[in-house]
Amino acid sequence: MKIRKSYGPYGERTVYIHENKKEETILIAIPSLEWSWFFTYDDAGAELVKQLGESLAHRTDPSEAEELASRIRQWTGEM
Repeated sequence: MKIRKSYGPYGERTVYIHENKKEETILIAIPSLEWSWFFTYDDAGAELVKQLGESLAHRTDPSEAEELASRIRQWTGEM
């Protein structure tokens, strides 16, 4: 499991990233937003960023949602 911190105008968010290489899946959780997301390696891409942003926008400001979605995509792309 990887733990990342996102710093922005809305404060600090701790992001937990769990990668299951055997099943080729990734689970993301942000406890402070009571939010999580599960996806497969095949789902990764521009569409994923859009879906993450839309889901996060239900829990936080849309601009923070977009920022978090982009950072999550970057962090999971490095794995």
